[in-house]
Amino acid sequence: MPSFPTPRLALLAAFGLVAMASPAVGVPIEPGVAPPSVQPVPASFDALAARAATARDEARFEEAIVLYGQALAAKPSWLEGHWALATLLYDADRYEEATEHFGAVIATRPNDGLALALFGLCAARVGDREDALAALMKARALGIPNPDVLPVANYQAALLLNEVGDPDGAAEILRKFAMDGDDSPPVIQAFGLTTLRLPMLPGEIPEEKREMVLLAGRAGYHMARARRTSIGRLAVEELVSRYPAEPNVHFALGMYLLPDDQTAGLASLRRELTVSPEHHVAMIQIAFAELKRGRGPEALVMAEQAVELAPNVPAAHLALGRSLLAVGEVERAVAAMEAAVGLAPENPRLHFALAQAYQQAGRTDDATRAKKEFLRLERPSASGRPAGPAETGASAPPEPAAHEGKSSR
Repeated sequence: MPSFPTPRLALLAAFGLVAMASPAVGVPIEPGVAPPSVQPVPASFDALAARAATARDEARFEEAIVLYGQALAAKPSWLEGHWALATLLYDADRYEEATEHFGAVIATRPNDGLALALFGLCAARVGDREDALAALMKARALGIPNPDVLPVANYQAALLLNEVGDPDGAAEILRKFAMDGDDSPPVIQAFGLTTLRLPMLPGEIPEEKREMVLLAGRAGYHMARARRTSIGRLAVEELVSRYPAEPNVHFALGMYLLPDDQTAGLASLRRELTVSPEHHVAMIQIAFAELKRGRGPEALVMAEQAVELAPNVPAAHLALGRSLLAVGEVERAVAAMEAAVGLAPENPRLHFALAQAYQQAGRTDDATRAKKEFLRLERPSASGRPAGPAETGASAPPEPAAHEGKSSR
């Protein structure tokens, strides 16, 4: 696991910042109110609970761990005790035990974003990466109210997403670090992994690739800041100069150049195909770039190859659909857009593209239904997702990333 800083949860709990009764954590637990099914507990429980809290407040953490364990043995349903013990175990690097107690909290409060985030962090530490990623992504969707835990959870979620083959989704999470000016070594290393699309964790990077990953990370960091600076360009050009035969190196340069110099960006993306002939993400990006240049036939060639190589990637079907519209093959375009929506039905941008295809095909009712679904999905949510064209007045949503659907490339 990376050395990204972790919050000191015992201290946070001791000062009430993550206490179970805190409104910021979730629904408060009413003091003194027990569910009807709970049986009276031995009087010794109260004494144990009080001693445990005192030990925690006085920073006698090992003693507090023992006392909370004894109190929970007397009253297993004590939710505040599970929370307090979980945070203490987390700070003691006893992640497997902490996972059990965070899990007890989640079982009762499945929509507590903070508890889910901490459970996910512990699960990642003990190697349970699938459960860790699921918990962290759910926590991010619900909201993580603690500012100390939030960046750690985001960082870990990005690493795990990249490892399972979604480097673009991981880079999107990492973008917040770049926008905040956080160019710490762990962040740069994570950007390097996503930029090079290497499905591994930082501790798994071979020694001979570490310098390459850091160079790529510096370039990825500047790309995420949406600033094509001289420093960022130097980093990505040096990356290509030193590692021209490595997969994804020319792709990184192409994506860096594309917004400002489409000709040079496309040339780099096509060079990537000489290194990685089955790089379907490069094909998708070439197709979208060619469409912007008004070159439908050239876009269609790339899009068709991308769909053949990656039939389960929605963005490949989207690129194909838009390329087909550009060359006047409307019915085939509709089928491609429908395939994209079928693969990612919760993506509003795909419904918008499908509505456009239906409109060109003269299927007005279908176009109306697709637009309504786009508006429903694009409506701003409690998580703070930016408004779409319906709210901003834009005529169409931005191009989706080529990762609409996971890819190991």
